[in-house]
Amino acid sequence: MTPGASSSSIRAVYDIWPQYARRLRDVVEAMSPADLALKPSPDGWPMWATVAHVAGVRIYWLCDVVGEPGAETTPFGGRDGFGWEDELDHRRGPDELVDALDSTWRVVDRCLAAWSIEMLADTFERELDGRMQSHTRGSILQRLLTHEAYHCGELSQTLGIYGLRQIDLWAE
Repeated sequence: MTPGASSSSIRAVYDIWPQYARRLRDVVEAMSPADLALKPSPDGWPMWATVAHVAGVRIYWLCDVVGEPGAETTPFGGRDGFGWEDELDHRRGPDELVDALDSTWRVVDRCLAAWSIEMLADTFERELDGRMQSHTRGSILQRLLTHEAYHCGELSQTLGIYGLRQIDLWAE
């Protein structure tokens, strides 16, 4: 059994996710502010904004939609619908981004330890563009995991364009 998992927790089902989170964090920690300001294209977000977006989305879905505690322990505790990535004139450095990734990962990690397989079917509603949507805990976790993998790929491609260390999610 994975350390920190109870026999009924879902941690074992998502056992590779902590590795993905660490790999992203470690690459961001090693980047310079100039590296983080690089963009994949002239109209694309700078890398720091994409990293901040990944961290902020964790809190949006787990705290704002599902109602899990912990947002106040992150830089996203006082959300008003905008995240760091919406403030493109306020660059974020590696220390701020590592703190955002670490603090929001603690919320994810707590959910992986506390939620059971049975809880994955629980539904939550949110309003989007005047329409109500229903999401299960399971669909939210899948959304978060694939969202992070998608953006790690996007960041890796940008890093590769500039000859910088890429995020290898699967390295041994």
